[in-house]
Amino acid sequence: MLAAMGRAQVPSSPATTRARFGYALAVPVGGSAGLCVTPGDHGLASATESFLSSLRVLLSLAGEAGTLSGGDGDGTPATRAGFGPGEAPQDFERIAALVELAQRGDSEAFGLLYERYVDLVYRYVYVRVGSHQLAEDITSETFLRSLRRMDSFSWQGRDIAAWFVTIARNLITDNAKSARFRMEVTTADMLDADRRVDAPDSEVLERLRNERLLNAVKTLKPEQAECVVLRFLQGLSLAETAKVLGKSEGAVKQLQLRAVRALHRELGDVEL
Repeated sequence: MLAAMGRAQVPSSPATTRARFGYALAVPVGGSAGLCVTPGDHGLASATESFLSSLRVLLSLAGEAGTLSGGDGDGTPATRAGFGPGEAPQDFERIAALVELAQRGDSEAFGLLYERYVDLVYRYVYVRVGSHQLAEDITSETFLRSLRRMDSFSWQGRDIAAWFVTIARNLITDNAKSARFRMEVTTADMLDADRRVDAPDSEVLERLRNERLLNAVKTLKPEQAECVVLRFLQGLSLAETAKVLGKSEGAVKQLQLRAVRALHRELGDVEL
């Protein structure tokens, strides 16, 4: 279902691939096959809604933020992957099985992993680059690289989501003038609110509050902003976020705490 890279086999039909996994085979100038990410929202609106909701809860508990605990070492697959109690995705066992199959060269298993994580990777990239076309290109390259490197993945304190995001993060750094995290996407693009002129006052006020909160996130220090984006827009666990940022879980907790405190100061006069 993918081009012959690593040990995966070429699908019998690109149309079958598109229908089953939502991506297509393409042959760019270099002649190597690629993954074409389908244009669309990629769940950004719903993820933003959850992001804003989570930040509001943290801001209401500003003095207690950043206190998530790590794993308890019970030896379960989820714990070995770096998840604390209740943090692992509901389909984690299925994902672990797909990873094992993909590492054995099962192209259909890799296709299902692509389908499961493409929106998450795209959202992270789009927030960073602010361009749909560039986000689609980088997301495609992320999965091409991961396909080539499936043999190198191991469960070392992270879910495979963190591995995909780390590859995307490195590609963004390669394409950017600075490696510092910046939210290039506009607040309008992140929000899916009703923009009618005759919208009820309550909806207009809610949108203004959401815009103020998102703009406040953009004022955070780069590492703080990336931390809250990974944790609450992407929904990564504490261990996953630590792996992406190359920090300890304790350092990520402190980053999260400082980010929330900074937002609390920035928005002290705003009713959220």
